[in-house]
Amino acid sequence: MTRVLVIDSATETCSVALFDRGMLLSGNCVDLGRGHAERLVPMIADLPDRGRAARIMVNLGPGSFTGIRVGIAAARALGLAWGAHVGGYGCLDLVAAMARAQSGGSDIDVVMTGGHGEWFFATYDAQGAVVAPLASLAPDAVIGLARAPIVAGSQAGAVAARTGAHDLAIRPDARSFGLLDHAAWRPSVSPVYGRAPDARLPG
Repeated sequence: MTRVLVIDSATETCSVALFDRGMLLSGNCVDLGRGHAERLVPMIADLPDRGRAARIMVNLGPGSFTGIRVGIAAARALGLAWGAHVGGYGCLDLVAAMARAQSGGSDIDVVMTGGHGEWFFATYDAQGAVVAPLASLAPDAVIGLARAPIVAGSQAGAVAARTGAHDLAIRPDARSFGLLDHAAWRPSVSPVYGRAPDARLPG
């Protein structure tokens, strides 16, 4: 596998990583909350060879609307400048892979903070296949659906307090990209917002 730059700015954290032949060369992850646009490019520049790679992979969401767009814009710009292939991956897919690496073989519910008080929810089996596809739901609806013995993500603690599941408070980290199965790589860089837009065109 060629050298891969991974960009992840879809949540409160911002992370970058550079892989070569599947091995992590260097990376960084910071908990920002806000300010991804100002920090992302300097973080990439701090990587070996200023992060230059033949392939760029970016977190497509769901997550922060602004963070998703910042990451995709940076990936597209660098891809154009370097002549690199640009692809993406799902936010919850990476969290599930990280949780699976920590917990071993088990079904996993992934629950992340969404918009307007909702949570993003999906369930994965022990092999990483999606059992319940991505949905944006009210917290009580998520708790009603959560059945896996392990729950991971930014809202894992809130779910575990109601269901008794083992919680892993994981947020996506570009340095863990190597845990993600190639089948979860996406060839396009279309953002995944996870819920319908709030704005409506006039009838």
